[in-house]
Amino acid sequence: MKFIQYAQDPWHTVHGDDGPMVTITPKPNLLLTWLQWHSVCHHWPVGMPVGVIVENDQDVRELEADLPRLGLIALRFPKWVDGRAYSQAHLLRSRYRFQGEIRALGEVLVDMLPLLQRTGFDALVLRADQSREAAERALTFFPGFYQGDVQEHRPRFARPESEVDSDGDFVNAGASI
Repeated sequence: MKFIQYAQDPWHTVHGDDGPMVTITPKPNLLLTWLQWHSVCHHWPVGMPVGVIVENDQDVRELEADLPRLGLIALRFPKWVDGRAYSQAHLLRSRYRFQGEIRALGEVLVDMLPLLQRTGFDALVLRADQSREAAERALTFFPGFYQGDVQEHRPRFARPESEVDSDGDFVNAGASI
């Protein structure tokens, strides 16, 4: 999981004085809003890295044709209790086989990290009051899961014994939390 700090992030949004700019000159590593992307996608240079910010009420199926051109999709969590971005990430990875970066933005809390990772996110921007050290620890709490996810589609019981860790380690791992 990659932890993003805006100061070191190569991806940049395009803002005007009163919100997102409407007229955009293509440059590498621009992170555009959904509307900005749809206004420039037809003349965006092939091979130039571009990312799109997708709100959690937008339908990622509408991006299917554009996915090969996108290097980053940033999914927004407007509230930590709103999990629609998990479903969006899962669809992008499982159904559409999106290989680029999927980034979590907004109200991203440490407690969310294991599920973020399991649904296909590979980068995130933590909410300002969250600790990166605690987030890194949260990713090590559980050595495995019974259910399948975007990385391992088969549930634990359907995997060959050679691929499954010893049950004692798996069952007792959460006791150290």
